[in-house]
Amino acid sequence: MGDDSEWLKLPVDQKCEHKLWKARLSGYEEALKIFQKIKDEKSPEWSKFLGLIKKFVTDSNAVVQLKGLEAALVYVENAHVAGKTTGEVVSGVVSKVFNQPKAKAKELGIEICLMYIEIEKGEAVQEELLKGLDNKNPKIIVACIETLRKALSEFGSKIILLKPIIKVLPKLFESREKAVRDEAKLIAVEIYRWIRDALRPPLQNINSVQLKELEEEWVKLPTGAPKPTRFLRSQQELEAKLEQQSAGGDAEGGDDDGDEVPQIDAYELLEAVEILSKLPKDFYDKIEAKKWQERKEALEAVEVLVRNPRLEAGDYADLVKALKKVVGKDTNVMLVALAAKCLTGLAVGLRKKFGQYAGHVVPTILEKFKEKKPQVVQALQEAIDAIFLTTTLQNVSEDVLAVMDNKNPTIKQQTSLFIARSFRHCTASTLPKSLLKPFCAALLKHINDSAPEVRDAAFEALGTALKVVGEKAVNPFLADVDKLKLDKIKECSEKVELVHGKKAGLAADKKELKPVPGRSAASGAAGDKDTKDVSAPKPGPLKKIPTTKAGGPPKKGKPTAPGGPGSTGTKNKKGLETKEIVEPELSVKVCEEKASAVLPPTCIQLLDSSNWKERLACMEEFQKAVELMDRTEMPCQALVRMLARKPGWKETNFQVMQMKLHIVALIAQKGNFSKTSAQIVLDGLVDKIGDVKCGSNAKEAMTAIAEACLLPWTAEQVMSLAFSQKNPKNQSETLNWLSNAIKEFGFSGLNVKAFISNVKTALAATNPAVRTSAITLLGVMYLYVGPSLRMFFEDEKPALLSQIDAEFEKMQGQSPPAPTRGISKHSAVGTDEGEDGDEPEDGGNDVVDLLPRTEISDKITSELVSKIGDKNWKIRKEGLDEVAGIINEAKFIQPNIGELPTALKGRLNDSNKILVQQTLNILQQLAVAMGPNIKQHVKNLGIPVITVLGDSKNNVRAAALATVNAWAEQTGMKEWLEGEDLSEELKKENPFLRQELLGWLAEKLPTLRSTPSDLILCVPHLYSCLEDRNGDVRKKAQDALPFFMMHLGYEKMAKATGKLKPTSKDQVLAMLEKAKANMPAKPAAPAKAASKPAGGSAPARFQPASAPVEDSVSSSVEAKPDPKKAKVPGVSSKAKSTTQGKKVPSKASLKEDDDKSGPIFVVVPNGKEQRMKDEKGLKVLKWNFTTPRDEYIEQLKTQMSSCVAKWLQDEMFHSDFQHHNKALAVMVDHLEIEKEGVIGCLDLILKWLTLRFFDTNTSVLMKALEYLKLLFTLLSEEEYHLTENEASSFIPYLILKVGEPKDVIRKDVRAILNRMCLVYPASKMFPFIMEGTKSKNSKQRAECLEELGCLVESYGMNVCQPTPGKALKEIAIHIGDRDNAVRNAALNTIVTVYNVHGDQVFKLIGNLSEKDMSMLEERIKRSAKRPSAAPVKQVEEKPQRTQTLTSSASTLRKGPAEDMSSKLNQARSMSGHPEAAQMVRREFQLDLDEIENDNGTVRCEMPELVQHKLDDIFEPVLIPEPKIRTVSPHFDDLHSNTASTINFIISQVASGDINASIQALTQLFQIESLAREASTGVLKDLMHGLITLMLDSRIEDLEEGQQVIRSVNLLVVKVLEKSDQTNILSALLVLLQDSLLATASSPKFSELVMKCLWRMVRLLPDTINSINLDRILLDIHIFMKVFPKEKLKQCKSEFPIRTLKTLLHTLCKLKGPKILDHLTMIDNKHESELEAHLCRMMKHSMDQSGGRPDKDTEKGASRTDEKSSKAKVNDFLAEIFKKIGSKENTKEGLAELYEYKKKYSDADIEPFLKNSSQFFQSYVERGLRVIEMEREGKGRIPNSAGISPQMEVTCVPTPTSTMSSIGNTNGEEMGPSVYLERLKILRQRCGLENTKQDDRPPLTSLLSKPSVPQVASSTDMLHSKLSQLRESREQHQHSDLDLNQSHPTGTMTTSSSSTTNIDDLKKRLERIKSSRK
Repeated sequence: MGDDSEWLKLPVDQKCEHKLWKARLSGYEEALKIFQKIKDEKSPEWSKFLGLIKKFVTDSNAVVQLKGLEAALVYVENAHVAGKTTGEVVSGVVSKVFNQPKAKAKELGIEICLMYIEIEKGEAVQEELLKGLDNKNPKIIVACIETLRKALSEFGSKIILLKPIIKVLPKLFESREKAVRDEAKLIAVEIYRWIRDALRPPLQNINSVQLKELEEEWVKLPTGAPKPTRFLRSQQELEAKLEQQSAGGDAEGGDDDGDEVPQIDAYELLEAVEILSKLPKDFYDKIEAKKWQERKEALEAVEVLVRNPRLEAGDYADLVKALKKVVGKDTNVMLVALAAKCLTGLAVGLRKKFGQYAGHVVPTILEKFKEKKPQVVQALQEAIDAIFLTTTLQNVSEDVLAVMDNKNPTIKQQTSLFIARSFRHCTASTLPKSLLKPFCAALLKHINDSAPEVRDAAFEALGTALKVVGEKAVNPFLADVDKLKLDKIKECSEKVELVHGKKAGLAADKKELKPVPGRSAASGAAGDKDTKDVSAPKPGPLKKIPTTKAGGPPKKGKPTAPGGPGSTGTKNKKGLETKEIVEPELSVKVCEEKASAVLPPTCIQLLDSSNWKERLACMEEFQKAVELMDRTEMPCQALVRMLARKPGWKETNFQVMQMKLHIVALIAQKGNFSKTSAQIVLDGLVDKIGDVKCGSNAKEAMTAIAEACLLPWTAEQVMSLAFSQKNPKNQSETLNWLSNAIKEFGFSGLNVKAFISNVKTALAATNPAVRTSAITLLGVMYLYVGPSLRMFFEDEKPALLSQIDAEFEKMQGQSPPAPTRGISKHSAVGTDEGEDGDEPEDGGNDVVDLLPRTEISDKITSELVSKIGDKNWKIRKEGLDEVAGIINEAKFIQPNIGELPTALKGRLNDSNKILVQQTLNILQQLAVAMGPNIKQHVKNLGIPVITVLGDSKNNVRAAALATVNAWAEQTGMKEWLEGEDLSEELKKENPFLRQELLGWLAEKLPTLRSTPSDLILCVPHLYSCLEDRNGDVRKKAQDALPFFMMHLGYEKMAKATGKLKPTSKDQVLAMLEKAKANMPAKPAAPAKAASKPAGGSAPARFQPASAPVEDSVSSSVEAKPDPKKAKVPGVSSKAKSTTQGKKVPSKASLKEDDDKSGPIFVVVPNGKEQRMKDEKGLKVLKWNFTTPRDEYIEQLKTQMSSCVAKWLQDEMFHSDFQHHNKALAVMVDHLEIEKEGVIGCLDLILKWLTLRFFDTNTSVLMKALEYLKLLFTLLSEEEYHLTENEASSFIPYLILKVGEPKDVIRKDVRAILNRMCLVYPASKMFPFIMEGTKSKNSKQRAECLEELGCLVESYGMNVCQPTPGKALKEIAIHIGDRDNAVRNAALNTIVTVYNVHGDQVFKLIGNLSEKDMSMLEERIKRSAKRPSAAPVKQVEEKPQRTQTLTSSASTLRKGPAEDMSSKLNQARSMSGHPEAAQMVRREFQLDLDEIENDNGTVRCEMPELVQHKLDDIFEPVLIPEPKIRTVSPHFDDLHSNTASTINFIISQVASGDINASIQALTQLFQIESLAREASTGVLKDLMHGLITLMLDSRIEDLEEGQQVIRSVNLLVVKVLEKSDQTNILSALLVLLQDSLLATASSPKFSELVMKCLWRMVRLLPDTINSINLDRILLDIHIFMKVFPKEKLKQCKSEFPIRTLKTLLHTLCKLKGPKILDHLTMIDNKHESELEAHLCRMMKHSMDQSGGRPDKDTEKGASRTDEKSSKAKVNDFLAEIFKKIGSKENTKEGLAELYEYKKKYSDADIEPFLKNSSQFFQSYVERGLRVIEMEREGKGRIPNSAGISPQMEVTCVPTPTSTMSSIGNTNGEEMGPSVYLERLKILRQRCGLENTKQDDRPPLTSLLSKPSVPQVASSTDMLHSKLSQLRESREQHQHSDLDLNQSHPTGTMTTSSSSTTNIDDLKKRLERIKSSRK
């Protein structure tokens, strides 16, 4: 009971974890009660149980678990934090609840899962349940399936993702457990309920019986669309609303579900199959085969592969090309049909990914429709229909229209039918007027065709178009069609409906059609291109906002607003008018009759009166009559004929003429004026246009006619009339009128070609007025056509061209005015125009389409294409040059460019980078030449260009980026973002590609108003880029994040993190939050929309139409000018006024005040960093000039445009200084409010202020300085640290102003300089001010010197840069200045230094002239100050510096930093010896500099190492003691915060504690990537320091001295192994050289350096490939130059020369003869003996091993030997047999022969034995056997005696024994056997006998390492000549010494006799050497 009472006292949460089940039960019950009581979902109480919920559900006691599940369910339902537990709890439910026998437990488990789904955690739940399907326990699998089924049934397929479930279904159907199969069946039925037939394809391969059962179940299902019965929390409010308005709600709900049905597409559920690799290997050969059977085989193979319903994306270009060839050229129609089927399969399987090939195939298929056979035609129809679905009508329109004029009726018929079928897939939005127009024109020709089938097909196509877009859109094109045909079209249109209904599968299409019958006008207007943007628009919004839909320029809304009667009226009018246009010409008589009917009789009589007054009176009456006439009754043609009657246009009286012209205008305005009437008067009007008095009336009349007959026609007539006569005045005035008319009427429909030829004529005119008018007209055209207009005039004379360019420049940046005329009268036409003009893109396209384009496909011959693909790069280049020439010549080209795309695509991955760049340039040209039509090539050429962004070469990437930009300019971004191509590129893990592509997207996305839904595919890859190893990629990804979010919304982006790992997910979500704050608003609708406000409520309704609802809400919230939120970036002032105001203000009405309400500085994320990068990368000009040139000002302007409010920028760059004052006043006002903005744009603000320093106006200068004082005060308050870039582009210009004559200004500048020291280190200010002392302006010199004095006084000597000595010398120069003030200032400054530093000043100044020195001494005496302690102010700068240094340590900032600096100062002042103190100061001065700089720049005087050591000397203070222990934990976190950790370790290097320092260094050298960064200089200093430390006798006196030396020793080894091997070798060589040169250097020092070198030599075999041999050999060359052989021999020790030779020998051995190729860095090879030495070595080693450097296998070596020198071998053997034959040497001969046979086992000695006697042969054989037995026996003895292991020990060099390590270093490479063999040969040569030959092999085998085979035997040496021995004498000496070293260790195991023997040999060898010398 004691136990019981104990747990009863525990709190609930502890009970829940108790080990007693009763306690837990009680805990769960209490928890359940608590949960039910808590009303607030955000109560902190919930969080207490956060970690326990998993235990609730996984309790081991079944009874307790049930209670736990109940409690968990209530928790999940009510707790705000429950979502955090999803993963662990659901996985607990799956593994521990679903396997319980109790049904109750399972039910609760399922309920918990469903509750998690309800609280928006569906994805996590589904993931865990799917994992559960892999469990081995069938109970768990069944429960998981059941849960998924229930979830789907209740929440619907929008919440539960079906694709992953369908993926595992087939596996579940194969389960052995019946329960699993049954449950799978149930879920399959449930899925079918939601997606219907889309489920069939994925299940087609399951057991037929199961499938049949399923089919039976499916049939029973109700046909109505299912509805979710349970909603997510976020949807529950919506559900409640729906229930309230049930009637309306049902309808809308229905629509919602309707929208859902197509959400799952069977295609999406299928696995993609890769087929390209499965093509038969000989496919491409077979398809070209002559036998049709072989071709058929190839096609059948493809057909089988393309039957796969979903194919994996890949490069199908070659396959498509082959199939296309069969379709187009094959004579066997059966194969044509088969190839067409293959194309169909490809198109169906690839869908949108096939789009890029569509353009190539469509023309071929259309041409092939000439075939009559039905099976071929059907196959072709299927193919072209499937292909159409992969692309857009826009993309294939060119090809289709081209075929429409074909003479073959079948082709015409089939093309029309194809158009009809294509139209069925279109909606009013995807079939805009710009597309409809050319199609209708072509089809209208066909309805008059002689062949009935062609006519019928055309009727069907037109009928379909009518059905899709409504009568209103089509009628304008059917104006000339007679009633009979019109009825036929309408009849066809009615039939179409059914087909459309069946085919259209897309809900959007159906919805578009529903409103058509009722309100065709409205839906026609609404459904323009933008419907795509609001994906599948629901009828709800359509009903509400018909007028303002589609980005809503109200222009579109206006005409439709009047509704029914008005619009029908306009239609009729249009109809009438178009019929009038072809009004027949009436005879004069008829005209007179008609005129007399409406005019007073006197009027007609007096028309040709000779008295002008009568004529005038007649005109007045005429005018009155016209004014009163009714439009329908006015006979326009008759009236103008009357006016043209004699005298007509030859009227001499100007008053009469003016009246006449006015009447023409009236008639044109008031009557139904036709082109026939216009032709009667235009000639006269053009004649009078140049008249001074009548010109304006003539222009008025022409404008009226243009309004009646449309401008394009009128303009063409007028231009041709004007240029057919010679009067230049008329010509120039006509051009002027036209310029004006274009502005009034807009540009649509004008014939650019005709204009250009007339303008060219005008430009060639002799009269300057005509030329000027022509240029003005070009300027106006430029507004509409854009830069491409200039291309037509490139041939003009330079002078003229410059005038044209000037005119274009004036127009740049202006947008064309909205048309004011030409709309009212033709409302119907107006709306069409409006629809077209609405999309600015379309408008532009129309204009560009008017440009004349050349067809170049005939020039792209197969020869040219094969040239471009040639193996020889020169021929490839020729091909590319030709292409560039063709495009250049053509200027504008048609989109059909034949095989060129595939050819160019191949060159984009050319191995020759120059060709890649050339191809990119061609593609840029191509984009300009082809214009918007380049769209169709985006997929097959544009995307490969993006791949090139991943190139490692910078210039290639830059070219690729320029190309992509040139293309995007033409195509817009939609084509690029559609499909998976872009996301596939981003998926590639190429850092260059990723950073360039993300940078490009970050630049382009903010400019788009909407993006395709496919953008979401890029998001997973964007997230992986956020965690990329490459820093630049991460940065670019972060920059792009806000712009992705701007289009996709935060929700979608956050949802996409679901698939990330938990750690990644948290990081990414944090970044998303950050990006959310920086997310810019979407760009507003184009300015045209704002030009005509459409009533008060329009904007509010219009906005949601163009942006998703949630976005619009958020942006309108942000738009409130709340001062707290003023920092929200991206919401520019313009956007605010649009969203905020009730009216969308037009440009004119936009008052300045409204405009200026927003922030003046916009925070652009990373804007400043980018600008600095650009300046560093020389992408922009460096801010460095004596006076500012225009390009600097322009550059600053462009940089400011993105982050400074437009109106402020206008003020800042105004030519009038008062505006500058205004700008400064505004900037002062906004300084406090917009701190972030000011800091974000600080570099630009400072640059702009430097420009003001060059202004002559004092008031601006004063104001600027005032602003600067405030600015720097603010910056110091904000603890901002000025960057290098900001400082260097501002301080020099500020210092110029220090020399101003006005006292006030000088004072201000000094004040600013003082304040600047708070945000920029004084030591860095010093060099700038020092530079100012060199000025010619004496005032400036004096002020600068004074300022230097102040700096020294305030901050001590530390500020003097680069060193106090240099600085003071420069200051002292000014003591001798001409100007008194300068002299005084210089003296005062030095006196200040003296006051701080005492007499040391004189040392630092150096030599002064007597006069200067006496002045200085005098001044010092006068100042009579004694040197005091270091100035107190010094303390002040440092805490501030440390503050700016580490923002992370803000809490520790103030206190410790101050302590530290004061301690330093005490230390300095206490230091007794001035010199010692100076040394310390120099150290610290450098370190201070590091801290201030904090960006890693290194001073030249000090080696880089010191920079590492002293990097952050103040930082350790911020880290609590003990230092040593803190190193490693930080280091473990290296990957989480690399930079700070490394900084910390580096700071530890400078620690006072030697152990901490060594440990930190060791850690730095543990990381290879860091260690490799150390340069030669750094390593040299480091090694110097470490070796000196090791030799320092004082260390031995320390307690832990030995430990320190061991640590250093270890560190040295680390440094040697981990550093860059080239750098360390180089450093050691230089160190050795220095130590040998230095007389004071201890021999031990050089000895240790050499030990290190030996160590390096040992590492060489492994590292040789990573070493830069050229550099090492250069260092050896320099060494040998400084120490020739003779000089080295004089050294006390022979080690240096041996070390060098060992190194060279090893290098030679490893590299072989190639080593001689590595002498490239040596300028004069003859300065040292290096080359000769290497040659000698090479020669020697070649002789030894037959030129084989790697002596790994003797067999191999022998083979090469035999090949290279058969003759030599024969000589050896002859020599050996000679020995065997001689009595003295017979034994030796046999031994050598044995060795030879052993070494070359396959050697053939038969020929030598053949010639000898039988006795001799058996003697030789017996001898060899004896030797073998002896040797075998002796070989075994040492092993049994256990010698071998010892030998292994001796072979491993011990670092302590210098001697042995040398010997072994060599021994390891060569083996002592080599030297013994050499010795043997020497003995032979000198006539000594070779006794104890047999003893030798065991010794040699012992001494050489067991693993290394014997390298050379005696036979190898036989042929080395004496002369060679002489050459390599040095080598022998070397080996000798080595032998001495290696033997003592070896002789331990050998007998004493062999020792004496070796000693004996040594002595003899010495004798031989001395005799040689």
